[in-house]
Amino acid sequence: MRSHRPRFSGKALVLSGVAFASAGVLAACGSSGSSASGSGTGGSKSPITIGASLSLTGDFSADGQAYDTGYKLWAADVNAHGGILGRPVKLTVLNDNSSATQVDTNYQTLFSQDHVDLAFGPFSSLLTTPASAVAARYGYAFVEGAGGAPTVFDSPANEADHNVFDVSLPIIDEMQPFVNYIASLPASQRPKTAAYPMANDPFAVPPVQQAQSELQKLGVRTVYAKIFPEEVADYKAPADQVAATGAQVVVLGSTDVPTVQAFMQAFEQQHYTPKMFIAAAGPDQGQAFLSAVGQGNADGMMVPDGWYPGYRNAASEALVSEYVKKYGGTASSVNADIAEAYSVGQVMNQAVTATGGTDNAKIISYLHSGVTLTTVQGPVKFDSLGENASSAAFVFQWRSGVFDQVLPSAAAGSVAILASKPAWTS
Repeated sequence: MRSHRPRFSGKALVLSGVAFASAGVLAACGSSGSSASGSGTGGSKSPITIGASLSLTGDFSADGQAYDTGYKLWAADVNAHGGILGRPVKLTVLNDNSSATQVDTNYQTLFSQDHVDLAFGPFSSLLTTPASAVAARYGYAFVEGAGGAPTVFDSPANEADHNVFDVSLPIIDEMQPFVNYIASLPASQRPKTAAYPMANDPFAVPPVQQAQSELQKLGVRTVYAKIFPEEVADYKAPADQVAATGAQVVVLGSTDVPTVQAFMQAFEQQHYTPKMFIAAAGPDQGQAFLSAVGQGNADGMMVPDGWYPGYRNAASEALVSEYVKKYGGTASSVNADIAEAYSVGQVMNQAVTATGGTDNAKIISYLHSGVTLTTVQGPVKFDSLGENASSAAFVFQWRSGVFDQVLPSAAAGSVAILASKPAWTS
């Protein structure tokens, strides 16, 4: 564990006052046409090649496909504005089928055979840890947006090479706005009991266990806290066990929509509706979540994150508008994965521009220099292990088909939280 690094210092709970340009301007940052240097490219106009492995099939396919879309949107915007340092961007994305073994093989292929200039990360902490170790062996800066588990940053490879950079909110901080909300309630109004079911995943467990520890200090009694296998067939038993406790609050350690959907279905079958239901991931997946559970059942569901489609950031607003125009739907249906992936590209763009090329050693040094970078998710400033020390933590809630920011209650853009989840509608 990282006892030398304090948690919940407040860094992740407030928004920076950094001003943002439009998404197109950020995408074009550094694309003035000057020649590139590093990696033996000299002044050529050959493409800057970027390799990534994504879960286009398998358990993480919904998120992997969204990341693929986000990376491609960023590349298209960059190329529309002249590329980076006058060079077009070319993406090579390999399918890892949601497999840690395949993700290792894919990055070895990208580095040793394809000789890509730069690397973007995969989806999920489970895949980011082995992938970043391969990147470290080959000397690549590994910029990613979906590997926020402590195991990623505490891995031997990153402890030695410090090559991992996560543009998103550190997951250990995610539930803190929810904890702070409970703490703000008069003792007589706080929930009395809580259940903490957790999928066996490095993304799902840490924030829920941290929330459990903090809520217990506030007098919220734990009536269930267990880790279950991350397999769909194994979801119903723990869900039924939680329902049997009658817990007023459920804090679910989830990584995807199917996990949350399975618990919601089991709760409905048991005629159990928790007063408050917050999941680590799943409700942030826009239309994919609504389509799976139905708008009525989605009402009241909460999820922590560092971004949502209504985020008041000019660059974010431009991205959402661009996505809806291209793919349809509404702003609330835009998947948070899109913004995370787009932010990965923005950070790499700024690093390449600042260092004058694709020399990965220079990029690693630059990203560890304390510089604050700008993205559609907000400011990014990496600490010594590559976590985003300037990220903002929010909690969002579905209300009548709209995905609203509700916490922190004093933050700009927050609306009043729906304090009791409506009953199931199907």
